[in-house]
Amino acid sequence: MKWQAILAGAIASALVTCVASADVRIVGDPGGEVSSYIQKFSEIRDSGQRIVIDGPCLSACTLLTGIVPRDRVCVTRRAALGFHAASYYNDSSRSLVPTRHGSALVMRVYPSQIRSWINRHGGLRPQMIVMRGRELSELYPTCQ
Repeated sequence: MKWQAILAGAIASALVTCVASADVRIVGDPGGEVSSYIQKFSEIRDSGQRIVIDGPCLSACTLLTGIVPRDRVCVTRRAALGFHAASYYNDSSRSLVPTRHGSALVMRVYPSQIRSWINRHGGLRPQMIVMRGRELSELYPTCQ
């Protein structure tokens, strides 16, 4: 009976180790509500997982750059980070409304290299600006 408990503990430990070391692959994330992405990427950071950006990572998805350590993020040739102004949905006009306060909060999450790139490209505005290719691979290593 005791050996079963030891075996069960060893298996559970191995599973936790495997899960913690698994890559999170982003192949096409359109973004969404900021606080849920902050929570998601904080959990990934705390788990020790690595993120592979293998396609578009847009809007709130880009918050990973300020939450997950840079040495645990890699990019493929298909990777792209898309940035735009923060906005909220206005029920009466049925449209997205940019918010300066929200954009300022989001900018504080980004690391300085990302903030500088955004500012060199006109700042956060309703239109998406996209970082890819050489610019992206200068900030993050290529996935092996």
